[in-house]
Amino acid sequence: MPATSDFQLHQRLAADTVSLGRTRLCQVRLMNDRTWPWVILVPAVPGIREIYQLEVNDQQRLLTESSALSKDMMTLFGGDKMNVAALGNMVPQLHLHHIVRFEGDPAWPGPVWGKQAPVPYSELELESVRKKLNPVISSLA
Repeated sequence: MPATSDFQLHQRLAADTVSLGRTRLCQVRLMNDRTWPWVILVPAVPGIREIYQLEVNDQQRLLTESSALSKDMMTLFGGDKMNVAALGNMVPQLHLHHIVRFEGDPAWPGPVWGKQAPVPYSELELESVRKKLNPVISSLA
């Protein structure tokens, strides 16, 4: 199902992230925490909480976009592991986290959630990350 004008981003995602653009299916958001390279895909389909609720073509599109994003983020940031998760315990709207992990990062080898308070990007850091990720996001469109 193509994105519709009925779609609204959950307020928690809007507050915790910065827009990086759009793909054919998703809003692309950067978690405002410079501790980890962390990008979130949010399918712009209203009322969806789970991947299986997407139409089959959108499920396949989400997997394609997620895989390409994961590969490109690992190349750009030189991580040791890519964590991809669709938890939704705090934010029920379907969203897929892509977090580049490094051996020895503050949460390694455990999950990043709840390990420490987010460390927001400065404006200069944010601009740098946007420039780095822009070709990746453009390739997903």
